[in-house]
Amino acid sequence: MFLKAISLTNYRNYERLELSTDKRVNLFIGPNAQGKTNLLEAIFVLALTKSHRTSKDKELIGWQAPEAAIHGVAEKRYGDVTLDLLFSGQGKKAKINGLEQRKLSGFIGTLNVVMFAPEDLEIVKGTPGVRRRFLDMEIGQVQPGYLHTLQQYHKVLVQRNNYLKSAPPSGLQADLLEVWNMQLAEHGVKIMKKRKHFIQKLQTWAASIHAGITAGGEELTVEYRPSFEIDASEEESVLFDQFMIKLSQVKDQEFRRGMTMVGPHRDDMSFHINGKEAHVFGSQGQQRTTALSLKLAEIELIREEIGEYPLLLLDDVLSELDQYRQTQLIETFQGKVQTFITATGLESVNVSRLEDAGIYHVSGGRVSE
Repeated sequence: MFLKAISLTNYRNYERLELSTDKRVNLFIGPNAQGKTNLLEAIFVLALTKSHRTSKDKELIGWQAPEAAIHGVAEKRYGDVTLDLLFSGQGKKAKINGLEQRKLSGFIGTLNVVMFAPEDLEIVKGTPGVRRRFLDMEIGQVQPGYLHTLQQYHKVLVQRNNYLKSAPPSGLQADLLEVWNMQLAEHGVKIMKKRKHFIQKLQTWAASIHAGITAGGEELTVEYRPSFEIDASEEESVLFDQFMIKLSQVKDQEFRRGMTMVGPHRDDMSFHINGKEAHVFGSQGQQRTTALSLKLAEIELIREEIGEYPLLLLDDVLSELDQYRQTQLIETFQGKVQTFITATGLESVNVSRLEDAGIYHVSGGRVSE
């Protein structure tokens, strides 16, 4: 997978940009607040239709502009594909090769990316919500149907929570609650199965990569932590029954608190280094190495799932890594993954190790070679 060109119109601080990205490594240099991260964000948005920095699409539209557009040309193993995204006050429209997509889930997955930014350390040491978002965005790239199931689940979850909050003091209507329980469990078990499988694959790749980065000194394990203990069985019918039983067990507690207490919306994942939980006992360096291992594992996992490598976006992270980890990272992507890197200066990047690299200077929403 290779991004050959990208065009931006009224996107953030880019009034108009047309850029050929025909190098294996594209390095964007410039002071902070000039648009380097905006450019990487635009590539990310072109892949996932949403930003990693904000949930408000209107923030992507340039100052006083009515709409923003991103256009990209990607080379895939079956040929070139053009991608278009348009953001306006009426929402967003997505096109593949000029054909508008009725559902965004039909657009997501055409271009695949792995983003590594300083805030990704939060995947290791942050809240469960950060880790769930990480799971959902990565699984959604390789299994677009997952996002539709997730949307259906959250739709039911909102309705069920509204009912729990507004139920009369006399109690819940068992038959009404049963309908929502069945819908919640039906969508929920599909999400849980896909998360479990994804984490199992992620663990295999991340453990091997982490061992390489630490020269065999550390063993990394990644575990799925669902909101309730589930049977090892892969049968959806078994998981469905377990989900329904758990909902019946917490019914009174949910009624008192006015919220759904179990389900994928309360899932988590954990990381252990040599048997100790990374976010509690790991040093800053160990947590950073864990995040790096996860991102490199994502690259291999996506290739395994779709048959070609994704793009790699490195937003101001090379300066955060010591020389050894930076070298490990460069050697991992060199020659097989098209990479986009931002940095404030060339001195923070081991440029001598980069092959087929283009260096661009970013200033005030303009890019020059």
